[in-house]
Amino acid sequence: MNNKKLFVGSLPWGVDDAKLGEIFAQAGNVVSAQVVKDRETGRSRGFGFVEMSTDEEAQNAVKNLNGADVDGRKIVVNIARPREDR
Repeated sequence: MNNKKLFVGSLPWGVDDAKLGEIFAQAGNVVSAQVVKDRETGRSRGFGFVEMSTDEEAQNAVKNLNGADVDGRKIVVNIARPREDR
């Protein structure tokens, strides 16, 4: 079971991919960090995905960063659900 991919919600608008990666680096090795952007405007949609290198690091990130304060906002971190077919 691959539980290394995390959903991150309630992100402040100023957070970009690099900053998201920095935030999660404290929980372990970040494979990728991506803030989801609006197709038309290119602005952050306020959420993103982070992939950690191991399931343990991902669990650690959820435990330590869910509810953490980032630029005055409490972020939401949990294991990402698989994408549903549209």
